[in-house]
Amino acid sequence: MLLDPQSLDRLKDIGLFGGLGEEVLRTFVGALEVSEMGAGEVVFREGDSGRVLFVILDGEVEVLRRSKRGHDTRVAILGPGDWFGEMSILDVLPRSATTRVLAPTHLLRLTAHELDTLYRKDMRSYALVVLNIAREMSRRLRVADGLLAELVANVMDEYTRRSPQAAPTRM
Repeated sequence: MLLDPQSLDRLKDIGLFGGLGEEVLRTFVGALEVSEMGAGEVVFREGDSGRVLFVILDGEVEVLRRSKRGHDTRVAILGPGDWFGEMSILDVLPRSATTRVLAPTHLLRLTAHELDTLYRKDMRSYALVVLNIAREMSRRLRVADGLLAELVANVMDEYTRRSPQAAPTRM
């Protein structure tokens, strides 16, 4: 399924496509496939191979990471205008998380091949998309760094608050 004209107009407000001209939005982005998914469906699993980035047109998706103990932990909830799977566009490593649909959702699919086609046809637009991906990854890294710093500080505070136990004496 392709984008309807109303959805095409909304693309201007999605950061991934920031700075792209009307013509590129209409011809390149407008030709991308849209998938409809229901609540509970898995978009992809941690460890899967990828090469597809997804943009949420409407609906809601959760991002899950598996712990070493085998527990899935929700690390993000994404909504309209957000995108995910961008790491698989830039590298060839397996998926780093599982994504599951929380509510009926329409996803715009951008494959590495389609991005490569944009590179060959319109270097400026390609550079804008990659820069927009880099900006979002940088933003997410800053948030993760802040959460990690807070976690370490809380653990250290808890550790230093505990009173040292007296060493056992030997007779």
